[in-house]
Amino acid sequence: MEKHFVTFLSPGTFMSEQTTQEIGGTRSWMDEESLYVEEAILRSKRIKERHGAVPYGFYFSTRERGDDELDSKEVSKSHMYFLGGKVMTRQEIEKQNDLNNEILLDNMRMNGIDRVVVNTNSWRCTLAMNKNDVVLNVK
Repeated sequence: MEKHFVTFLSPGTFMSEQTTQEIGGTRSWMDEESLYVEEAILRSKRIKERHGAVPYGFYFSTRERGDDELDSKEVSKSHMYFLGGKVMTRQEIEKQNDLNNEILLDNMRMNGIDRVVVNTNSWRCTLAMNKNDVVLNVK
């Protein structure tokens, strides 16, 4: 048995709030990714977490289990889709020479993070951006 999901992430206190929903029935998000992205964007507009936080992004996953297994396991996961935001490189942040960015820069250096996305469509959050992540142009 195989099912496909979209997981929305919203700013939280210590960790991101998550809402996961089944998506697409038997169709795989890997086969029809652009349709799934459009559907996820529409769904994101209906999600509100604690303190009024709304999603800053989402990813797709597929879970599967065999007939003799009780629990499913994640067998595939997409990259992150950010719902808007400004991409900044470590060099751009360093050039700002702002003492308020020292912790961010230390974390970027220690964890080998070259770029971040600053998202302000909800509570402001700055998140690591991986190689294949996408920033969508949504309002």
